[in-house]
Amino acid sequence: MRVRVKFFAMCRELSGCDEAVLEVSGSSADAFWASLLAAYPPLEKLKAYSRLAVNQEYAVRPELREGDEVCIIPPVSGG
Repeated sequence: MRVRVKFFAMCRELSGCDEAVLEVSGSSADAFWASLLAAYPPLEKLKAYSRLAVNQEYAVRPELREGDEVCIIPPVSGG
């Protein structure tokens, strides 16, 4: 299945792009991360600290569907 991935901040820097279409071999978050890290290995260091948003809603354990938009939300700080 194909999903559209959007990268922000540090994720954008590590992936080298703003967005991509990713072929995922399953509908789980684990399948998504496996496919994403196979395509963009440098993102491994952010995985434990990043959240996913699917179709503009935060998701802890999403079930993905064809055509979903998945945003990688990297850790943020500020004040």
